[in-house]
Amino acid sequence: MKNIQAKLQTFAGAMMVPIILLVLVGFFVGIGSAFTNYILEEGTLFYNLLTMITNLGFYFMNTLQLWFAVAISFTLAKKEKGWAAFAGLVLFLTYMRGIEAWAGFEGWTAETTSIEALVANGYSQNEALNFNAIWSSAFGMFGYNMGIFSGLISGLLTAWIHNKLVDIQLPAMFAFFAGTKFVVMICAIVSIPLAIATYYIWPYIASGLQGITGFITSSGLFGTFLFGTLDKALLPFGIHHLIAFPIEYSSVGGTMEIDGVVYEGVKNIINGQAASADATGYITRNFTNGRLLFQLAGLPGAAFAMYKCARKENRKKIAALLVPAVFTLAMVGISEPIEYTFLFVAPALYWLVYAPLCGLCYVLAEVFEISINGTALFFMIPNLFQPHKVHAIHALWLLPLTFVVYYFAFKFCIEKWDLPTPGRGEAEVKLMSKKEYNAIKDGQADGASTGSEEDSLEVRIIEALGGADNIETVTCCASRLRVTVKDDTLIASDDDFKNYLEAMGVVRAKNAVQVIYGVRVQGITTKVKDILHLD
Repeated sequence: MKNIQAKLQTFAGAMMVPIILLVLVGFFVGIGSAFTNYILEEGTLFYNLLTMITNLGFYFMNTLQLWFAVAISFTLAKKEKGWAAFAGLVLFLTYMRGIEAWAGFEGWTAETTSIEALVANGYSQNEALNFNAIWSSAFGMFGYNMGIFSGLISGLLTAWIHNKLVDIQLPAMFAFFAGTKFVVMICAIVSIPLAIATYYIWPYIASGLQGITGFITSSGLFGTFLFGTLDKALLPFGIHHLIAFPIEYSSVGGTMEIDGVVYEGVKNIINGQAASADATGYITRNFTNGRLLFQLAGLPGAAFAMYKCARKENRKKIAALLVPAVFTLAMVGISEPIEYTFLFVAPALYWLVYAPLCGLCYVLAEVFEISINGTALFFMIPNLFQPHKVHAIHALWLLPLTFVVYYFAFKFCIEKWDLPTPGRGEAEVKLMSKKEYNAIKDGQADGASTGSEEDSLEVRIIEALGGADNIETVTCCASRLRVTVKDDTLIASDDDFKNYLEAMGVVRAKNAVQVIYGVRVQGITTKVKDILHLD
């Protein structure tokens, strides 16, 4: 079970890599469209420039499957990541072309799958609409409308082939084609049976996805509450992206036609509305605006409760810990630094109180039809250029109410059950050198720090992971250092990571570990990989 969890965590982390492009989509489309739709005169230099920026944003959004294929390929590859990315690109494009070719052999083209052609061939109007919906064109190729799933399939298969065959050796006369080049060739060949299999299997998968979409649509506020609660409940396991991404970026989250273009997934629909001069707002059942309430009010209320419940002599230290975390949360929406301050010391508080409260925030945002693009202050900037599309008047009283509810709920639980949230116990968080860390780990007396480069945080993290020889892969997501190891029994304890290695928390699985460092994780990851000479 832990091995499956580790693989899911690694996969979920890989899915986070292309997200940087989606940040650009929000800014490019939201700001660019505001100027071209309402401010600038058509044909002027700035109009043309901002039109290019808007189109670039849509290009990223409309080609997500390609970026997922490449990103997952190199993220899951254990070495030679550049070659893995290239192989992923090759497999994805040949896979798409293969589906187009096989569909053509069976008589299906853009013309024969049109609603008019299907009705003429005996399909009912509803049957024609459903069958037409599973087809589309992308990258100049006709095929199934698979959305990001074609990229996920391509990336996963490429990474698996790459990790299995990257070290293969061939006879001397074929040695040029060994290793990474062999992987690329195999990926191209494998795309053929994969395309044929997909041609026959995908309609059933598409039907299942339509069923999920139907459930989400018909489940009303219960479905919204369930999504919001699960999104937070699964976060400690590192697999919450697996339920969010399909809703946000595929047809599972619904479709909408805007200005003659069909958008799939709630985030893509919002971007389409941002670009439309005729749109007067954003969809309110978007499974995202609930974050506005608990990110800007709920978690700050919880943080204030932890501050008030801390011992008076510790409050200054706790404030120094929580205030930067609240600021980061409000600005860019990274919530884990606060969440992990109480998750590992009071898990019942997290799962039984915090997660359901977050689910309730999603419900309230939907009930009161909060309509806004972005749920963190930095990502709300495009709203300044299209304020008429923002409908968030109810947030003016929901935000303080949410703060109060979280504050009293956390304060009551912490005091009622004497939960050891930060500042209430005797333990003191401090930094420590490699020498000191090893001395404590070995049960010896404290050692003195040498202050050398060998005592850097990253060196100590590597030691805590069992040493360089024990580490197989190192990656990260928005807030977690994700590492796979050969022997997980060599990894230091959670307390060691939190007390001596500046970590906010640790999530473990079979031969894998995630160490939560918040927004600093990218710099830490880069330095760890530099020390280990990993690409």
